[in-house]
Amino acid sequence: MSRPQPLLSFEVDTSGQDTSLKDDDFDSEVQRTWYHYLPLCLLVFLMVAPYPSLLIILANHYLLTLNKPIASIIHFLITFTLEFLAFASLMVCVARDPGPVYFNASDQDSTHQREDMGLAEALMTMGNTDNDCSPDKFCRKCWVPKPDRAHHCSICGRCVLKMDHHCPWLGAKCIGYRTYPAFVHFLTCITAFSAYIATISISAVWWSFNNPLLVPDQATPVHELLLAAAGVIFTLVVGSFLVYHIYLITTNQTTVEALSPFLLLRYIPPLPASMKLSDPPTEEELSYNQRRVVRDAHRFVRMYDVGWRRNWAQVFGWSKSRGWIYLLIIGGTGRVVFMNGDGRSFPRNPRSQEMLSQLAARLEKEA
Repeated sequence: MSRPQPLLSFEVDTSGQDTSLKDDDFDSEVQRTWYHYLPLCLLVFLMVAPYPSLLIILANHYLLTLNKPIASIIHFLITFTLEFLAFASLMVCVARDPGPVYFNASDQDSTHQREDMGLAEALMTMGNTDNDCSPDKFCRKCWVPKPDRAHHCSICGRCVLKMDHHCPWLGAKCIGYRTYPAFVHFLTCITAFSAYIATISISAVWWSFNNPLLVPDQATPVHELLLAAAGVIFTLVVGSFLVYHIYLITTNQTTVEALSPFLLLRYIPPLPASMKLSDPPTEEELSYNQRRVVRDAHRFVRMYDVGWRRNWAQVFGWSKSRGWIYLLIIGGTGRVVFMNGDGRSFPRNPRSQEMLSQLAARLEKEA
């Protein structure tokens, strides 16, 4: 049976114009200037700054004073390996797109199939869609499809798949679905590097204080003391971030989701019309007691927590036989092995819907 003709149709002359969909049409990123890369340059400087003092300690203390060439070589190889792995994951975070939000190939095929669809038919089918292209899943700032866990970064001027946070230290880029494994890998390598530097430096300082007459020169203990202090400071600072992200991975949260309790309002069931709230409601529409209810519920509702094993596999899992090599060098390929594996959909906690229904009931009670 032929398709019914709509009463109204709109035709636009597109002759001589390129109407194909491009990634740039959906992902317009703010252009960065030179000063955006100053924190990155400082970060690279801080990563290579310990090496002069480290070489002095290895040569003067371990090689000449203690006469331990094997220990000196081992310390050098371990620190060099950790530094190499840190630079590898840093390059991935800087060079790789954190998670472009655009139509995939299947979306483009279906779009081409509906090119001749009339306005009336398009309006009738629009309300029945349940995918990333439905009107309620479009970003209202950059007008791109907005899948689950995607967020708009006001600094970058774009949406990012499974956005974790915006990091000025990594070239003023966001950490998202495709770069988060490399980011955690970078934190791990820097923490291990700093802790190892602190360990060998503190050991050298302790020996120098106990054997002051055997110290070859006065400059070596100064290098040992400064490197020990820097190693301890960086271990505590970067290590605290690493511990926090280990917690986030274990509970399957992003930094945005962990610090934004009112994101739960996007998922709660529809509230009664008598409450005169939007669908979904916004934070500004809630009363003080209702906001407190949402904050209390945020501590227990884990939308995407499917068990710590599967949570870790979603970040560091691999599907290819040699995926562990990418995991060791750069933290993984940045592709989830569950669901679609494209960062657009994620399995949810089986109890999340029940907990959201209880949250909706408490909001209605506090109205």
